[in-house]
Amino acid sequence: MDATPTPFSALLRAASHEQHAQVAGSAFMGDLLGGRLGVDAYRQYTEQLWFVYRALESTPGHLAEDPVAGPFIRLDLARTEELERDLAHLGGPRWRSGLEPLPATAEYADRIAECVRDWPAGLVAHHYTRSMGDLSGGQIVRGMAEKTWGFDRKGDGVRFYVFESIPNPAAFKRDYRALLDALPVDDLEKQRVIDECKHAYGLNTAILRDLGRRFPLSA
Repeated sequence: MDATPTPFSALLRAASHEQHAQVAGSAFMGDLLGGRLGVDAYRQYTEQLWFVYRALESTPGHLAEDPVAGPFIRLDLARTEELERDLAHLGGPRWRSGLEPLPATAEYADRIAECVRDWPAGLVAHHYTRSMGDLSGGQIVRGMAEKTWGFDRKGDGVRFYVFESIPNPAAFKRDYRALLDALPVDDLEKQRVIDECKHAYGLNTAILRDLGRRFPLSA
């Protein structure tokens, strides 16, 4: 009797475990979560996320009907507008003036744009990497920011981390994993998605490394 195959969502999570640990353990993120950096570091981190999410959510309309990517293009996950509200709070009405992506951010956004254009399953890898991270570990960042810089709870400055359309994150994650498990691609394509997920974590780590150079360790 054949063993029950491992769900694809579990394979994704296991394969990216090491890269996830690298993100969580980066020097910049450690200093930020430890309250050892000023609000300017948090603002610049938020700026870089804006470039990433603008690429992730600038999807052509036809992708909403794509059998692979379509189920993952969801309004309840959309973050660009919330990031813009946070950045207006952090940087004022002219927050876009002179704003440029870090080299690692530009590479990340360009890779997402490639997937949007040419590879729907690759886009799923980037959606998974960002969405699950922001729903989970992102809440730690929100709590730190509220405590360290006095932002209103779930208010301006931390709205990126507030998923008002997802009242039950645990149930949402279960449903999201079910979508991954039902991804209509073959095993070879699933392996490519796993590899792209690892790549996405690496690109995110590179952003944190670039930010770490701007804000050297303070402890």
